Amino acid sequence: MILKLTKFVMIFSRIIQYNLSQNFYWRNFMDWNGIQNFLSNIVFAILLVTMILYWINLSFFNKTSLLAKIAKGSIILSNILLFFILCSRWIVAGYFPLSNLYESLLFLDWTLLALYIYIESKTKSKVIGAILIPIALLINGFANLTLSPEMQKSSPLVPALQSNWLMMHVSMMLLSYATLILGSLLCILFLVISKYRDIDLKIIDDSSLPLYNIMLDYYEAQVLSSSNNLSELGKLKLLQSLDNWSYRIIGLGFPFLTIGIISGGVWANEAWGSYWSWDPKETWALITWLVFATYLHARITKGWEGKKTAILGGLGFFVIWICYLGVNFLGKGLHSYGWFS
Repeated sequence: MILKLTKFVMIFSRIIQYNLSQNFYWRNFMDWNGIQNFLSNIVFAILLVTMILYWINLSFFNKTSLLAKIAKGSIILSNILLFFILCSRWIVAGYFPLSNLYESLLFLDWTLLALYIYIESKTKSKVIGAILIPIALLINGFANLTLSPEMQKSSPLVPALQSNWLMMHVSMMLLSYATLILGSLLCILFLVISKYRDIDLKIIDDSSLPLYNIMLDYYEAQVLSSSNNLSELGKLKLLQSLDNWSYRIIGLGFPFLTIGIISGGVWANEAWGSYWSWDPKETWALITWLVFATYLHARITKGWEGKKTAILGGLGFFVIWICYLGVNFLGKGLHSYGWFS
């Protein structure tokens, strides 16, 4: 599916790029920055409304199916608009739109929403949407309201940035951030629902786990049920599904992170003459890799599950944001894009 989408984007971009090259008016007289900013603000408004709908839906389970459908449609619309914004920047600028912090934030937002659309189609979960949409809203708001107009504009790439290794590095890192953020959010949700207690997940029959994964919304409803017996049973099954999904998603994101770090080292050798320089961004990328490597090692070789691995995954959520945005406040190192000081 990802390969098909990539081929579609490449063919689409070539067609539009050819048309733009033949039409001076569209390339030079249309205010593409204005159009993109307007659409990005529309996405912010849609996500704000969607977040409210999910919270209402979470409060009134089984009574607001129409709101759930509207919320899901709103997420799909937001994703389409973000896709259009990224493609238009790619076409107009002539390079993949990951050259600055603003574009990377939009790409991260788009990837998060695309992942959630897939997860929701498999689980019908309302809780996951209620905690993920605020994150997507904050990312979009930060990109549009915090970054200066100069940081939002596309600019010609210097020769060092015109490298396929750099494109591979940045795209893989952002794909890994999106998947690992989602997986670590599920770990945090596990800790919240379990109230930080040790829960023995082995008392539930693992053979029925695939059924639990596609009935998350049912067990979420039981957690809020007035019946203690039902709510406790629903909570156990919900926790096991969250534990399983977080493991699967983090297991997907970790190879992306590994490929991103390796390709970044190859590009760094081309650009700076060294594979590794202990730059703040590089150091925190390594810390992020070690945190999630420990998570996977504990699950695969030690058989950990539940609270212990959820703590590791939850820690990874904060480490990712330090690596992605936190080090930018330092204003130091070789990774100069997105500095705030």
